[in-house]
Amino acid sequence: MIIKNFLSKKFIITTFILLGGGIILFNQIFSRSSPSEFQSTNPGETVVRDIELQNDFTGAKVKKEDLLQGCTGQDCIPSIDDPKFESINEADNWLEDTDTVFAIDYKNEQRAYPQRIMNWHEIVNDEVQGEPIAVTFCPLCGSALAFERKVNEVITEFGVSGKLHDSDLVMYDRFEGNLWQQITGEGIVGPAARRNETLKQIHISTTNWQTWKKENLNGVILSRETGFSRNYDAYPYGTYEQDDELYFGVKNLNKKLQIKTVVYGVSINDARKAYPETIFEKDSVITDTLGNANIKLEKTRSGKIIVTNLNTGEDIIPIRLFWFAWATFNPDTLIYENTN
Repeated sequence: MIIKNFLSKKFIITTFILLGGGIILFNQIFSRSSPSEFQSTNPGETVVRDIELQNDFTGAKVKKEDLLQGCTGQDCIPSIDDPKFESINEADNWLEDTDTVFAIDYKNEQRAYPQRIMNWHEIVNDEVQGEPIAVTFCPLCGSALAFERKVNEVITEFGVSGKLHDSDLVMYDRFEGNLWQQITGEGIVGPAARRNETLKQIHISTTNWQTWKKENLNGVILSRETGFSRNYDAYPYGTYEQDDELYFGVKNLNKKLQIKTVVYGVSINDARKAYPETIFEKDSVITDTLGNANIKLEKTRSGKIIVTNLNTGEDIIPIRLFWFAWATFNPDTLIYENTN
């Protein structure tokens, strides 16, 4: 998410040159979309209200001054609330083999969500085999996470609040208007924060189109028919993924690694460790110790990173993101070093 007041002149000029028409691009990415207005009290049905964001910071997990305005307001980046999917053959007409996709294997269904689309929408309110989920992506942190769409056991939708906390997407729910931290899944403002509520995470992996389609022949892909007019062939953030620039500051920026290094963050109880993505280019299976647990990290042929607690057999969901973002939300994190 980008706001004019925080952009340097250099970035404005670069964006205009690279994408051809900066003003048009800005209007496209941030044009507001009103949430759908459906309300139900029947169990199992989705509760969606045209609701304002919570502004009562009683019991909040963040300070009001630490929330920055990333774009012009609530729903300034429109979520996809009625996603449509297409076959591999159809998607092959516009996706390149090197394109990044975020993938889920949930309820025996395989779905891929191209980053090309997620850059412009950040949240997809989806349903798989009757189970409501939200697939989310923060371009500024490089973090893709998926959650069950339930707030206090009520099924609802999530939208882009327009706010950022430590550069990360702050979502809101259309049930109570709570604010949610995307990287942690934690309710940070509103009744959800006072309930100490955290969204239930589901496994999502990041891979490329060529790898995913080979391993998921019956899978489906999020279609460009989103209901919005966007240039899904354009990357709206210039050289952001490659450079050392942050559009929005973070507290206690950690530079032990280059800040945009892609890592997999793993948490077990109070122990945290970052595993640079490049280590899996040499070893597809890694064993390590984190806290009091012996763990195994394995990269599958489909590009998924599976983390297992060898002490308990528990499956641990890793988070793939930029180093600076992982370290910001996990300041006591360790960094894996391959000593072999």
